[in-house]
Amino acid sequence: MSEIVFYTNPMSRGRIVRWMLEELGQPYQTHVMGYGPEMKSERYLRLNPMGKVPTVVHDGAVVTECAAICAYLADAFPQAGLAPEPGSKARADYYRWMFFAAGPVETAVVVKSFGFEIPSEPQAMGRAGWGSFDLMVNGLASLFADGRSYVTGDTFSAADVYVGSQIAWGLRFGTLPERPGFADYAARLGARPAAVRAREIDDALVAAMKPKG
Repeated sequence: MSEIVFYTNPMSRGRIVRWMLEELGQPYQTHVMGYGPEMKSERYLRLNPMGKVPTVVHDGAVVTECAAICAYLADAFPQAGLAPEPGSKARADYYRWMFFAAGPVETAVVVKSFGFEIPSEPQAMGRAGWGSFDLMVNGLASLFADGRSYVTGDTFSAADVYVGSQIAWGLRFGTLPERPGFADYAARLGARPAAVRAREIDDALVAAMKPKG
């Protein structure tokens, strides 16, 4: 049987991977990592030189970065049906939007949160691969212009785990503006049984980490 070992912290992007693992329906081991010395330990840095979570080890193969983990696990466990057929139009949408969320969306949101502004000149925005925050939001909103339910159309995939997490967090914490389709999409995904289980697991871990008394 395949072995999946999951290194995470319930107050991190590891929540994305927890949801993905619950969608797979495969057994996995969880190692909850503390911020600071534990994540920066020599042992853990051999797995993830960035000293951050999440990290997944599957039968000895180490995968880091949430989008890469989601894509890898979908391919490693095809029986879960979480990746479209290679070479198909759905696969093109799957890759396009998953990595749009991992690149322009993630970067533009974080840059804006730090108060940085990219000059509006085309040359400056061309140097910044995410363009600008407004361009990113317009691009993300275009995903739902045709009324689709999921990233690839009518079928849920691993891309929805990643893209959906970015949109849901953005709406919850105010780092993304509301646009047509965003709220409905986030609500649809959040109601999935695997998403509910993942939240319950991580929320219980967060509660257990709080000082008692």
